[in-house]
Amino acid sequence: MSESRRGLVRASLAQALAFARSTEPRPAVSRRAISIDAVLAAAATVAALAAGPPPGRPLGPLLVALTTAPLALRRVFPLTAFWAIMAAIVAAYYGDNSHATLVTFLTVGFAAYSAVVHSRYRGAALISMPLATVLVIALFADTAPPIPARATPLLIFIPIMIVGDAVHRWTRRADDSGERLRQAQAEHEAATRRALALERARIASELHDVVTHNVSMMVVMAGAARRVLSADPPEATKALRAVESSGRTAMTELRHLLGLLSPPSVTADAGGPAGQLSAPLDAGSSPRGAGDLAPQPGLDELREMVDRVVTAGLPVELHITGTPRDLPPGLGLAVFRVVQEALTNVIKHAGKPQTEVRLNYESAALVVEVADNGRPIPAAVPAPDASGVSVPRGAGMGLLGLRERVALYGGELAAGPRPGGGWLVKARMPVEPAQIPAEATPP
Repeated sequence: MSESRRGLVRASLAQALAFARSTEPRPAVSRRAISIDAVLAAAATVAALAAGPPPGRPLGPLLVALTTAPLALRRVFPLTAFWAIMAAIVAAYYGDNSHATLVTFLTVGFAAYSAVVHSRYRGAALISMPLATVLVIALFADTAPPIPARATPLLIFIPIMIVGDAVHRWTRRADDSGERLRQAQAEHEAATRRALALERARIASELHDVVTHNVSMMVVMAGAARRVLSADPPEATKALRAVESSGRTAMTELRHLLGLLSPPSVTADAGGPAGQLSAPLDAGSSPRGAGDLAPQPGLDELREMVDRVVTAGLPVELHITGTPRDLPPGLGLAVFRVVQEALTNVIKHAGKPQTEVRLNYESAALVVEVADNGRPIPAAVPAPDASGVSVPRGAGMGLLGLRERVALYGGELAAGPRPGGGWLVKARMPVEPAQIPAEATPP
């Protein structure tokens, strides 16, 4: 035999041995089940002894009792009970099995079933069945059960009934499991839609405040321009330019707000008709409430918010690269919310690791990164979905809201574990290119 074949044989034997040694957790057996098995074993023993012991055997009655009594332990030690019954049958009927009764056949069959179903050594139990078959064929010339010829159909239809009923029950359990899985998925999707609707309501409320602020500024500056139009034309021109700037900003934010509330973005409640908002966008249902009249935060409040987090015990460093420039209020609010949510997740799920907040002003984009050096994320973290957002630590709905907020301004959001440990939230949002002042423009 070549070396490769010997290696293949050794590998096969090793796999078979490992399969035979495989174990499962020991199932709990109630006292009621043990009592039922003991009564069953006693009844089988009485029936076997009543049929009479095999002739010519000094210990015939004892051997017959041992072919049925181990059934009392068919749930506690099922594999041991099976081989004990097999040994007793060989000792009692080897050489002359003409005196074997139907009780003997039923007992060994029931013991084999119990070994396969209840044994924690499942590999050994499965291997025992073909071994027992070979043993019986080799030791006994006639293995037909001693039943009347007219009762032969029982050996056909009864097993078919048992197997068919088992397959039917297994199919029903599989269908029920699939239905429960579909129901759980539907509930998860409904919860996600409700969370997104609430987040969109909050974003719409904040954008409403931004637009209201800019329109209010337009009214104030237009009134100031009217009053000084004749007396101080340069000052009036300055006020009108401010009105124009606020108007452009308000128009941009209104476009974003209408895009957020456009029909394709409207989500239906789980129990309501499609096309209806799951939460009305009024002050009573807004997450902020009607009494919250504080101005919306932006980039100017970002450092203050980082300082509060540092005071709370989280070591955070803020780095700003590139040339900072004025951003629309809504975009500044989105950047603030991205950093706020990312730092909240760090505190909630990672403790107090070293964290960095980076704002990188590129020529036509603003890149926001929040990275922490927390513990490594397990390999079972789900991969990002089509939007680039992984299920975060804690699997909250915060990043779903951030994705909506960033997408509102044409940006992209990605969140996931870092290769060296920790978590990274990165948002990239397009901004207007930096404008060169007119006085600095070369001729």
